Amino acid sequence: MDKIRVLFLCTGNSARSQMAEAFLRSYAGDKFEAYSAGLEPTGINPFTKRVMDEIGIDICGQKSKSLVEYAGKLHFGYLITVCSSADKNCPTAFVGFGHREHWDIEDPSALTGPDEQKLQKCREIRDQIKSRVSDWVKGKSN
Repeated sequence: MDKIRVLFLCTGNSARSQMAEAFLRSYAGDKFEAYSAGLEPTGINPFTKRVMDEIGIDICGQKSKSLVEYAGKLHFGYLITVCSSADKNCPTAFVGFGHREHWDIEDPSALTGPDEQKLQKCREIRDQIKSRVSDWVKGKSN
C-alpha cells in the first residue's frame, strides 16, 4: 500500500512545518510520507533543533525547502498550512494536493525577549504541534 504524502507549509519553513514533518514521520511514518516547505524558506531556526532534540527527535537530516521544489512534481494527499500567511498566500495554481487544512500556530521566529523566554515559548509551540499531529493521525486512523 502506498503511503499518503502530507506537506506542511509555512512561510519560512524554519520551525512549525519542520516540527510537524518530524512528528508525523515519528508517529505515522508507516502510513504517511511527511514533507515540509516554505513560501520563502529561511533556514531552520536554531531553537527548533534544540527543542526537538530535548524530546529525542533528531531533525538534522531536514532542511529548509521552497514549495517550488514540489510544485507540479509530487501529488500530496494533504496540504496543511501552519501559519496564516502561508494559508493566505499559497499559490492557487499549486494543484498537487487532495485535501487542504489550516492550523494557525504561533511563529517561533517572531518571538522576542531573552533567549530563555523564547526557548520556553518554542517548547510550548512544539508541544502544541505534537498534540495537533497526534490528534490528526488518530482522526485519520478511524
